[in-house]
Amino acid sequence: MTYLLRTFVLAYLAVLVVWPLWEVASRTFAPLEQGAEAGLGAFLERLQDPSVTYAFGLTATCAFWAVVINTVFGVGISLLLTRYRFPGRRVLSVLVDIPMSVSPVVVGLALVLAYSSGQGWFGGVLESAGIFIIGSTPGMIMATAFVSLPLVIREVVPVLEEIGTDAELAASSLGANGWQTFRRITLPSIKWAVVYGVVLSLARSLGEFGAVKIVSPGAELRGETATILIQNRYTNFEEPTAYAAAFVLVLASVLALVVVSLIRKEDRS
Repeated sequence: MTYLLRTFVLAYLAVLVVWPLWEVASRTFAPLEQGAEAGLGAFLERLQDPSVTYAFGLTATCAFWAVVINTVFGVGISLLLTRYRFPGRRVLSVLVDIPMSVSPVVVGLALVLAYSSGQGWFGGVLESAGIFIIGSTPGMIMATAFVSLPLVIREVVPVLEEIGTDAELAASSLGANGWQTFRRITLPSIKWAVVYGVVLSLARSLGEFGAVKIVSPGAELRGETATILIQNRYTNFEEPTAYAAAFVLVLASVLALVVVSLIRKEDRS
């Protein structure tokens, strides 16, 4: 029975994960045209396209700021949920999980309804002050941050609950202020959970498509992230470039898994 279950699981993973990724990798290193040289040279040549470098630069920018925002607010919300009791605490905990249950496309549409210049609640006021959200990088950062918000919080909250408040109360009784207690007691205790959440948030941000697609112009060299580029190139029959960009995102995801595995090993030791 054990061997049958293992075989079933391995076959399932092979069909659903390994085989599709293998197809992407094999086509990534295929020759640009019939008779041309295949391999790493063909792959690098596709990535040298200015629109590809722009797309990955924009993706990195959105992911970086989304991770920074989620780390700062994620740790703050985690402390709020575990260290304080207030009316609406359970509601806040539920709201934190909404980005994981709502379709990213709905998230993008909600941002458009809130921040567009035509019908948004805040779009007209912000644009009159020279701040443009929809169709620009800030809107894409907001969409990316929204969908990856819970990842840091759901890693930090269980650790905060596990360590309790004894050490923090002892530090406060010895005269430490809030910032000193956080920096010397709380942060060292949750550092691996924060790093773990940051890595997961980064991996999620790099691969975001639905919400960013709605708020972005999605045009070449104008609001086109890596995931949007993959869709645009594939639908325009420029499949080699789409495969190369997809392979880079796969490598980023694999690297994130490796980092997470190393973090877990370090945490246990």
